[in-house]
Amino acid sequence: MIRSRCLRDSSALLPRLAAAGARAQKQFYSSKSAKDSGKMSLMTFLRTTIGLDPPLPPDYPTVENRFHPWESSPSEELRQRAAFIKSRAKCPVTHKNIAYTCPKSGIPTHHSKEAWEQDTEYHSSGKAELLKKANIYEHDLRSGREFPEFDFPGVQMRDAMVNYLNWDTFFYTREFFSMDSEFNLAAVTKMLTYPVTMASILDEFSPYKLKPKGPLTIEGLKSLAALRYTMFPKDRTKVWQDRPARFFILGARSESQLPAHVWKQLSYLLQFTEFELVFIGPESYFDRSRNHYVTSDQKISHRIDNRMTFTYYTNYFHVLHEAQDLFPYDPYQDCFFLFHPGLGAPEAMDQWEKSLPGLLESKCPVFVTGFHESDSNRDWEWLNKKFGNEMDVLMEPTENIFKSLKWEVNDLDPSEVYQFNQQMFGFRGKRYHAVLH
Repeated sequence: MIRSRCLRDSSALLPRLAAAGARAQKQFYSSKSAKDSGKMSLMTFLRTTIGLDPPLPPDYPTVENRFHPWESSPSEELRQRAAFIKSRAKCPVTHKNIAYTCPKSGIPTHHSKEAWEQDTEYHSSGKAELLKKANIYEHDLRSGREFPEFDFPGVQMRDAMVNYLNWDTFFYTREFFSMDSEFNLAAVTKMLTYPVTMASILDEFSPYKLKPKGPLTIEGLKSLAALRYTMFPKDRTKVWQDRPARFFILGARSESQLPAHVWKQLSYLLQFTEFELVFIGPESYFDRSRNHYVTSDQKISHRIDNRMTFTYYTNYFHVLHEAQDLFPYDPYQDCFFLFHPGLGAPEAMDQWEKSLPGLLESKCPVFVTGFHESDSNRDWEWLNKKFGNEMDVLMEPTENIFKSLKWEVNDLDPSEVYQFNQQMFGFRGKRYHAVLH
């Protein structure tokens, strides 16, 4: 259920964030007016002379000006979410309908004040603080401020190496707008977590080290070495790809609705590779003009530029695999990504049990993310129980360095907070080596 909730929230915000990014690109670095550029106040002169930071703009986000109880929020959308929580979610103590708003977080969490006070696990675990962060981040996205952090950089200079140690070094070496506050980081990492997670795994300078220093296994190193042989050729004067690399995104939902300029960051990071992003699933193609999902028997393709193409299949992977629509697979040029698939979730496991044999048969690497540790562990345990003898582990379960830094709320269980792509692991269909006698 968490998946349908977060999909609805993300889909509603993506066009708004894309528009904010466009405004930022047009307005942030432009001068306000000839009058402002021609005059300098005495205070500005003094600040400049003695090296003080300029005064913060009135809409600069802070905890104080972004905190509002959802019930009385200036955003109608958040007031509706508060009403949804009260009508659908249950109190973790009394198991009755939620009717009390936590004064620390501003989000409805319990049936009554007495239940809230009795919930020692809620107070000791720090959930109120995380819910408060989720609250202020949601208000910031709806505040109407400019979002200069969405003014993304362009082509990476070939002699300038990207550092994947963490978000800070990545933003610095990619020359992003300076991320001065947690609000900047929350807004931009929610969108960039998808392409940067992929690039951090595939890049030849990936931060994920071989065991025991990291989560990568020998089999994982073999699979990534094959992909890197294609994507980072030693002789770049020759044509080395007979077709574009394919990055399959199965069960695609909100990630397929990300604006093209967000996915373009993946192209800048894999600057020697022509590739195709293949979004697969019944919710993979959303028509914003008609505001509904499109179903098609044929693939839908949009060429973004000379190195990146978006392709959409609105059927399940196992149907496409059985029809051989995606054949042949090539471990040197194909890779699968499953963002929050819910492999072990009761509402999704039946479909995934049909699709996993095809994924394993492809012998291509598969990387899976989860909302939080328990979500990822459930998927990992289900996968090992069902297909443990048929797969090689490529990456042990680990925290994703490039997870979203924005905390989210599960409206059906507000005591559950999560981050997009917080955890991940990898696997591949087992390879059997020939034995010579």
